[in-house]
Amino acid sequence: MRTAIFPAAFDQLDAIRLFAGQAARDAGLEGSDIDAVELAVDEACSNIIEHAYQGMHGGDIECTCDLGQNSLTIALRDHGVPFDASALPFPDVTSNLAHRKLGGLGVYLIRTLMDEVRFEPLGKSGNVLTMTIRGKHPK
Repeated sequence: MRTAIFPAAFDQLDAIRLFAGQAARDAGLEGSDIDAVELAVDEACSNIIEHAYQGMHGGDIECTCDLGQNSLTIALRDHGVPFDASALPFPDVTSNLAHRKLGGLGVYLIRTLMDEVRFEPLGKSGNVLTMTIRGKHPK
């Protein structure tokens, strides 16, 4: 298990993505599984910065990676505004792109990329997002 704490800022997304991507490689994941981890972490952290911290400076994102054999569990913890993903409507992914509203696909994307996703609003203590992926191509 490894943990790093990053400032909740868009200019930190590369560092967070690299940290999670390296954990994915160390867990034995390959190719599209590593891409899925990096994209899900990037999307989740972007949402934390934009919505949990609402653009305020001084927040942080704690990223804990628990390596399994050809699997990876990532927990992202923030101390921002609580978020209840169960309250989100399912996005319309079937209508013409020209008629869709912008945004609103982040949680859908994360759930599509990862095998398990759990959102835990912690009240005044923030949120924990736990995501697990199991490798599609075992070594």
